[in-house]
Amino acid sequence: MTILQVEDEQRVRTLTLNRPDALNAFNEALYDATARALNEAAEDPSVAVVLLTGAGRAFSAGTDLLEMHQLATDPTFERGEYGFLGLIDALAAFPKPLVVAVNGLGLGIGATVLGFADLGFMSTAARLKCPFTSLGVAPEAASSLLFPQLVGRQNAAWILLSAEWITAQQALDMGLVYALAEPEDLLATARKHAEVLAARPISSLVAVKRTMTAPHREAVAQARERENAAFAELMGGPANLEALSAFAEGRPADFTSLPPGW
Repeated sequence: MTILQVEDEQRVRTLTLNRPDALNAFNEALYDATARALNEAAEDPSVAVVLLTGAGRAFSAGTDLLEMHQLATDPTFERGEYGFLGLIDALAAFPKPLVVAVNGLGLGIGATVLGFADLGFMSTAARLKCPFTSLGVAPEAASSLLFPQLVGRQNAAWILLSAEWITAQQALDMGLVYALAEPEDLLATARKHAEVLAARPISSLVAVKRTMTAPHREAVAQARERENAAFAELMGGPANLEALSAFAEGRPADFTSLPPGW
């Protein structure tokens, strides 16, 4: 099975995350495939817009936690060519319009990717969660910078600190997405908007996006460095190992007996 489906139509390249049995969770292979596809679309003169969505009932359940557990506990675990950081590099550098259609559950990178979306659409049945504190880790994908810019400090603080679900209506009200659609209409709605953009000159689309993102590029890079340092410090720590062990064992995590300060 192809874990990332790629389809071109009317200068729109649709990338569909296709691990439906795993709720489109990103393992190293899917991180690699998506980063590679974005880089290829950036260089392809026939592509004006990329539309990113998911297959099945989820958009993406975020990082594959079973693989994360291996990464945290097995020093021989082999990383992919791009991995998570390579995907974030590709998203941050992507020079053309990126349209994201959140068709179902979006956790972790399945939510924080919206920080890089030029237009975000969401199914009325979809929900989002940034589960960082429930996993004992730090924010990712420059969300500590991009989410406050998109939704305001207090909305961002709730999303990033609470690890609670955010409904589609909340996401729209906050400004995290541009519009909602019924599940059966989502992809057509997102594609309609993508095709409007794709009918414009690619050179102009690239220029507009460049001028919009240029003032923030250094700040995004710095935010990612801070997040990566915090993530590296916390990953494999007592809270993270408890969260990952609880997930692997199918039980709730218990953070009450951690050492002081954790």
